[in-house]
Amino acid sequence: MNIRNTLLNLSLLEIFLLEVVCWLGLWLLNDYLATLLTLIITAIVFTILIIALLSELIERSKVPRKYFWVMGLSVLAPTLAALTYILIFGGQFSFLEK
Repeated sequence: MNIRNTLLNLSLLEIFLLEVVCWLGLWLLNDYLATLLTLIITAIVFTILIIALLSELIERSKVPRKYFWVMGLSVLAPTLAALTYILIFGGQFSFLEK
């Protein structure tokens, strides 16, 4: 069994938890970079998801439904990680205190 097949067979919950752990790690290491990446990547992925859903409504494609769920979770994971960081540290960002 190679690693590609293993990654493709992850459940949505496992994908979501992996994303949240990675985002929380980034938030703990560098909250400035995490803030920028959360805002930028979340906006880009959300826009791509909306465009993909609209094009799917216009003309049905062979894209698996899991793609749309993973994209939705990829919007939710950084947002949840950011909210968790803000709740834990009381909204104190280290880059604002200098």
